[in-house]
Order: sequence, then structure tokens, then C-alpha cells
Amino acid sequence: MASPAVHVELPSASLFRFPPHLSPPFSPPPPAGSTSFAPPINIPDHIYLAALDARVPLTIAAVYAVTAKALNVYNRSTGRRPWAISKTRAFFVFVVLHNIFLAVYSAWTFYGMLNILRRSFVSPFASTVDSSTGSISNGGWAGTVDGYCRLNGAPGLGNGLFFNEAAGQWQTSSALGDSFSSLDRSQPGRMWNEGLSFYGWIFYLSKFYEVLDTFIILAKGKFSSTLQTYHHAGAMMCMWAGMRYMSAPIWVFAFVNSGIHALMYTYYTITAFSIRVPTSVKRALTTLQITQFLLGASYTMMHSFVSYTVPVVLKSGSQAASGGDGEVFRPIDAMNSSMADAAITVRYGHKTVPCIRSTGETFAIWLNVLYLAPLTYLFGKFFVTSYLRRSNAENARAARLGKKEGQAPSNSVHNSNATIATTIATTASAAEALVRRRLSNVSNLAEQAGWDAARGLEKEVYGESGEAIEEDEEDSPRPDLLQVKPRSRRAN
Repeated sequence: MASPAVHVELPSASLFRFPPHLSPPFSPPPPAGSTSFAPPINIPDHIYLAALDARVPLTIAAVYAVTAKALNVYNRSTGRRPWAISKTRAFFVFVVLHNIFLAVYSAWTFYGMLNILRRSFVSPFASTVDSSTGSISNGGWAGTVDGYCRLNGAPGLGNGLFFNEAAGQWQTSSALGDSFSSLDRSQPGRMWNEGLSFYGWIFYLSKFYEVLDTFIILAKGKFSSTLQTYHHAGAMMCMWAGMRYMSAPIWVFAFVNSGIHALMYTYYTITAFSIRVPTSVKRALTTLQITQFLLGASYTMMHSFVSYTVPVVLKSGSQAASGGDGEVFRPIDAMNSSMADAAITVRYGHKTVPCIRSTGETFAIWLNVLYLAPLTYLFGKFFVTSYLRRSNAENARAARLGKKEGQAPSNSVHNSNATIATTIATTASAAEALVRRRLSNVSNLAEQAGWDAARGLEKEVYGESGEAIEEDEEDSPRPDLLQVKPRSRRAN
């Protein structure tokens, strides 16, 4: 029997449907204290379910967007004058407490998600017991992928639950069959019950609270950019879709974003007290913020193209022949009732199954991908613009220096052959040095253009918060350093 394997293939076109099929039933987290992996606090089921009604994020996102744009108009009418409240001590205290709260909350979520991953991660090198045969086997990378693709069900390759939209029920490929055909809040081993249902839900609600960042900006008389409004409203919808349809990659949003936010809001709190932060820390934070945009979409989208093998029963005999096939593949759970038939010979094999099997999960995945696409495009646009600007400035500067260095000595009366030779040698040496400088500057230009693009996108998305993460004046490129004029030190 072949070993489990992971494959890459195109998703079924039937999964791309809007609106998705009727939502599958889903389970709130287990009550606090009911199990060893239960959440620390109890969330009433009716509140949990009500918050995931589609009308909740749609309404809040719409009200937020309209209010932000209306206050932009107001700030424009007042000449961007800060509101009176923004100059009070109470406002400063509120902003600091707001940043501290989000830093602590984000760190708490990140730690919780880290423990979830630790408990549910399946090593590709670990030995597992095959529930169908009782044999000890190694699921390999297929077992690892299965752990990330199936959020519910018992642990073990093939034991995870998936929602069969045609049948309208939860199913599994496990030999245990119907005992795992419904969601069980007390079943440990996979991410949903291990804590994603709890931490992910609260993280979804935190996206509503984070819009206060925008109103802090507006209170200072500044404008909220369209991209910032899009960022906050889109985050609400993406987290809602991922949690409502229990889409496999939603854990990435909660895990990575909470970790970066913990660092971000800690930084904002520190800078509020005028404490100097090393440039290396600022650059690292900027890199993390942009990386989550650029890599998050790629990882999320990948789920639609991944398939892997799970254990199945190969049935042969009189029943199989009556069906027109001498041997057929069937999921193990479908064989429970027929195994007692002596006319059937049962042996085990593997069947390739897609990671994503419902229109709801597919909708959540591609909503996240489309949400991140404009941010990725804008980063690329900022990079190209910055690179071209710097490259043109560098070329003009090099041309001016080359012209000066290539000028022959003025009005020499004794223009001897030795003088001409010296002039030619000097000019050649200067030209060679110029070429070397220009070649070495290519990588520097690309690197600095990357930082410019990152900071530009950061400002657009985070507004006032993004403006806080700036290079120190002595480290950042100033407009005057981009002009064509001699200077004693190089711009980094």
C-alpha cells in the first residue's frame, strides 16, 4: 500500500459559488471548565451565534465607513484643525490606555493561538495508529496537512470532519464511521475545539474595537485614507467569513496578526512617552507588517490547490461486481454496514481528497485573498515609483559628476603629450569609478525603494499609527538628499 502523499491540483469549479451553499452547522467553544482544553471564560451559545450573523459585520462596517468619510469632510471644512478634546490630558491618557490594552490583548491572543498550534500540530515524522487497521504508521506530510485542513474531528489522518454539502451533513473517512459524523464540542485534538473557536471569535470582535484607531486620527484633525477605511472594514468581513464557515486558514489571520499587533501597539505606547526606539527595531516592525500582507494571501490561497491522501477501504467481490466494478474505492466510514458480508473482501488503500471541500470555506479563502490584493498592488506601485525616482536622481547626479570630472584643464598654454596622456588616464579612471558606483548603487536603490514602499503602504493603512514608524532623520532619505548636488555623505 502506497504511503500517504500531498498533491497540488486545481480546485473544483463547483466550489466557487456566491452566495455559498447554506451554512453548515458549527459549534461554539466548550463551556469553561468542562474539559482540560476549554476556554478560560464561558461564552453563552446564543451570543456566540448571534455575533456571527452576517448582518453584524456588514452593519458595523457600513456605519464605520460612512462616519469616517463624514468626519473627513468635517476636518476639511475646519482646515484640519485638531478637535478640542485631542489637546486634553484625558485624551492622551485614553490613547495610551488604548494602545496598552490592544498590546496586552494581542499578546494574550498570540500566546493562546501558539498553544493551540502546539497541541494540534501533527509532525510529519511522528508515528500514529491507523484507526482502520490498528497498525502503527507514519502519516508523513499528508498527516501534517490534514491537521491544518480539517479543523474538527478526532486527531489522526483521515479522522477529520468535512461538510458534505450534497448530503447536508458532516462526514469523515475514519473507520469509526457514524460516531464522528457530527460536531462534538468535547472532542480534543484539532484546532477548532483546542481553542480556535474561542480565540478566533474574540479576535473577530476585536476588529470592531480597532476602528478607534481611525477616530483617534480624526480627532487630531487628520484625514482617514480610503485604504485605511478599507483595511478596517475588510478585516471585519474576512474574520467573520473565516469563523462563520470554519475555513481552515483562518488560524493564520488570528495567529500572525495578533503577534504583529502586540509588537505594534507596544511600539506606539513606548513612542507616546517620547522614548527613542532603535532604527533596527522600527525596520523589523515595518517588515513584519508588510510581510503579513504579501505572504498571507499566498498561504491562504494555497489551500484551494492542495490535496492529500487518506486511508480508504478497497472493496472487491460479488457486491462490487454487481455494481459494475470489480474493485472500487470507498471511504472507510461507508463500509461499516457491509463488512459483515462474507462475500466481500476488504483491504485498505488511499484516496486523494482536497483540502477544501465546501463553498463556504472557498468563499472565506478568496474573500481574504481579494481583500489583500489591493494592498499587495499598492506596495508594488510604491516600490516602482520610489525606485524610478531614486534612479533618476542618481543618474542625474552621476552625469553631473562625470561631466565635471571629464573636463580638461582650462586654457593650458603648454598642451604637451604628457599632459594629454595624464588627462586621458584621469578621465578613464573617473569613468571606471563612476560605473562601479552606479553598479553598486543598484542594490542600494532597490533596498531603499523597498523601505519607501513599505512606509508608504504603512501610512496609507495605519494612518497616524503608520506615521509613527519612521526612520530617524539621520537614517531616512531626505528630499534634499535626492537633489543633484554634491554631498559629503551617502544616503543609506
